[in-house]
Amino acid sequence: MLLTGHQLKLAATRLTAQLSRSFAAAAEAQQAATPSPPSPPKRAPNKMGGWQFHSYGDSDELQYCDKLRLPQIRNSDECLVRVRATTVNPIDVAMLRGYGATLLNIMRCKSGDSIEFPLTLGREFVGELVQKGMGVNGSDQLQLGCRVWGVVPISSTAGAHAEYVVVSRSCLAAAPKNLDDKEAASVLYAGLTAWSGLYISGFLGGPCGATTAAGGGANKRVLVMGGSGGVGSLAIQMLSAQGVQVLATCSENAVDMVRCLGADCVVDYTNPAQLEQLAKYAPYDIVLDCAGQGSQHAAELNFDFRQYITFSSPLLANIDKQGICLGALQNVSELLQSNVKAVTQRGGLVKWGYFYPAAHGIEFLQRLVERRKLMPLIDSSFDFAELPKAFERIKQGHLRGKVVVQLKDSITGC
Repeated sequence: MLLTGHQLKLAATRLTAQLSRSFAAAAEAQQAATPSPPSPPKRAPNKMGGWQFHSYGDSDELQYCDKLRLPQIRNSDECLVRVRATTVNPIDVAMLRGYGATLLNIMRCKSGDSIEFPLTLGREFVGELVQKGMGVNGSDQLQLGCRVWGVVPISSTAGAHAEYVVVSRSCLAAAPKNLDDKEAASVLYAGLTAWSGLYISGFLGGPCGATTAAGGGANKRVLVMGGSGGVGSLAIQMLSAQGVQVLATCSENAVDMVRCLGADCVVDYTNPAQLEQLAKYAPYDIVLDCAGQGSQHAAELNFDFRQYITFSSPLLANIDKQGICLGALQNVSELLQSNVKAVTQRGGLVKWGYFYPAAHGIEFLQRLVERRKLMPLIDSSFDFAELPKAFERIKQGHLRGKVVVQLKDSITGC
């Protein structure tokens, strides 16, 4: 029996449809038989990633985990921030080794953090405000979702080397719009350290400078030792913006950079002939030691000063070694001895400077940044997964600014 052309065409169409259905069924069967790769586990909504350590030591003690409990707001004046960038400072490296543990643990007990470990380091950050305590005024200028910068007091066990951090509202402010995340994360810890040394310990701006964001110190003369580091570079800029005559020391390869920061005179500290020039500008209202020289170095200087302020005080180290009572006596003894030498030989006092997280200090720095009078120097930048490398960079020394760590949405491993 012969088929017509129409019948042949219809039969071919039916055969093609049957073959297509057969191939599709076979493909589905093969796909069902082949196990699909497992989807990545989803993090619980109350968990986060962060770096901790459970015993004092070196950077190999740092451990990353993505199952850390999200920090909780415990006081009505606190805020929860999602961290976008943070930094590693020399104080972080020192605290990892146990520096200040004796006194800081007592302070933590008083604040309710009675467990010493685990500790999360990180003193400063920039990020997004995600929650506010009940005591933070609803009319507050910081609205949920806004970009903020802030600092973490050194007594806190939960620092900014994590995806979220909780701090007091007084430690937060709106981040300057003219700084990116890396730059904004690099200002507050070093900036507040320099500010508190000059305006709290040094009383450079008088009572007004110590209690408000007014600054001050015009026409005074300040020597900044260690002008190329994180604290020194910001100190030079803030002093220059206040009309202070600024002199600075640094290594030879950083002289041009420090001069660009606003220093009126820069000398290479490795060159004895250049160091002799500093005597021509004496007496100094303040000698600010940002180079780690310490109290005893004050009497060794070959020029006079009214105040010598160092950030390398033995206070915490003495208490670590000798306990609270004996350590406190040792601190008093050392401070008296260094002052007797300094007063008799150079006519000035020796003081110890510290980081002080004051709201008006943050406001002072914010004003300078917004007026483009202050810009942080960035030595290097690392991803969050590389945080131990950032600690190693600090240990190498000879920094030209801050060491920044940028966070990403996720990181694998625990």
